[in-house]
Amino acid sequence: MPRPQFDRNIALNKSVDLFWQQGFHAASMQQVFAATGLKPGSIYHAFGSKEGLFKESIEHYTKLSMAKARAQLEQATSISKGICELLERLINESQNRDYCSCLLVKSQLELNIEHPELNQLITQNLQKTEDQYAELLSQEFDSDLSKIYASSLMLHIFGIRVYGYQLKDTSQLLKSLRISLHWLPWENSLN
Repeated sequence: MPRPQFDRNIALNKSVDLFWQQGFHAASMQQVFAATGLKPGSIYHAFGSKEGLFKESIEHYTKLSMAKARAQLEQATSISKGICELLERLINESQNRDYCSCLLVKSQLELNIEHPELNQLITQNLQKTEDQYAELLSQEFDSDLSKIYASSLMLHIFGIRVYGYQLKDTSQLLKSLRISLHWLPWENSLN
C-alpha cells in the first residue's frame, strides 16, 4: 500500500487544535478535512476513523505537553521552583482571550460516560503526566512523598484548567495555591 503523502505531525497538530477547540463530538469530519487540509481517503487510510485520529491526537498532545513541562521544570533552578513557574504560566494562560484549558481535561469531562475506551485512553495519558511529575519530584523528595505531591499537583492543575475559564483575578488563585501547595518555594516566585 502507498504511504500517506503528508506530514503526520502537522496533521496531528492541526487535529489537536480542532479537537481542543470543538471537542470530539462537535468536530465534524468536514471540519477535520478543512482543519488538516487532507482528503477523506488520506484521513481514513492513515487513522481509520475520526476516533482513530482523536486517539492519536490525544497521544500526540500528551507527548508535546509532557515535553514542554519537563523542559520547563528541568531548566528551573530546582524542580520545586519550576513547578511554581509552571503553575504561574498556566494561570497566565487562562487570562488569554483565546484560552482553551487542557485537551485532556476537556476531553475527560466530555467523554466520561459515553466513550469508556476513549476515556480510558485519556485517563492513561493523565497518569503518564502524573508519573512524570512524580519522577521529577523524586529528585527532591522521597518516592512516596513525590507520588503524593504529584497527585496534589494534578488536582491543582485540573482546578486551574477548569476554573481558568471564569478567572478574572489571578491574585486570589495565586494566594490559594501558596496555601494549599505550601511545600513549594513560593517566596521567590509569583508576585
